Amino acid sequence: MKKVFDGFALALSMLSILPFFKVHDFYKGINGYAVTFYPFIGFFLGILLFGIYELLLPYFPHFHLGVTIFALWVLLTGALHLDGLSDTVDGLFVPKERSLEVMKDPHNGGMGMTFGAVFLILKASSLIALDAFYLLPVVLLLSRLVVVFAIYKYPYVSPNGMSTLAKEEFTQTQLLTAFGYSLFVIYLFDAWMLFVAAFVTLFVIKAFFMKRYGGFTGDIYGFSIEMVELILLNCIIVGLV
Repeated sequence: MKKVFDGFALALSMLSILPFFKVHDFYKGINGYAVTFYPFIGFFLGILLFGIYELLLPYFPHFHLGVTIFALWVLLTGALHLDGLSDTVDGLFVPKERSLEVMKDPHNGGMGMTFGAVFLILKASSLIALDAFYLLPVVLLLSRLVVVFAIYKYPYVSPNGMSTLAKEEFTQTQLLTAFGYSLFVIYLFDAWMLFVAAFVTLFVIKAFFMKRYGGFTGDIYGFSIEMVELILLNCIIVGLV
């Protein structure tokens, strides 16, 4: 039970800035449990954002409220996945042989910053246009569920880091657990089209990066989370739910 709790604490501290647990010890035995909780952490953050939205709704105009929720979304996640998106984009604008080296560089390149800024504008605009804020928990859950699947299913090409340990320790039982509670949430929200859209997006991302690198990296996981979230927000806007 202690490993389960430590895995939850690790997942929460990695995927958010919430100060409750702040555990970053990737010691053997808890990393698979941490991955199991990724969708739950996303769902929890979505509930928190929706709660703030409901609290502020009587006081803020819709435009400003959408921007506020967007800013809180970035802050709550510590811009972790945005950093992965920027690094991934930087890696696409150099020869394939140098891509992984460039992605590991802690400094953002010009293309990563440019595409990151464009992405942020699109995501902010999507939240401004969004009416069904009650679906935010589903969006954040699904974006992390697809990464859970990617960790289990697809090769990891970077030799170091927590993701290496996570892939080594993540079991089929833990994968089924993550899918089990996630599908229950999808059922409650009747959001099956979002589920399909999330995995179609993942398979497109997988096809591209498997061809380029032969697998995923931690940065590509972050890229995947951000892209799935943007796609799902726009699926909701156009009425696919």
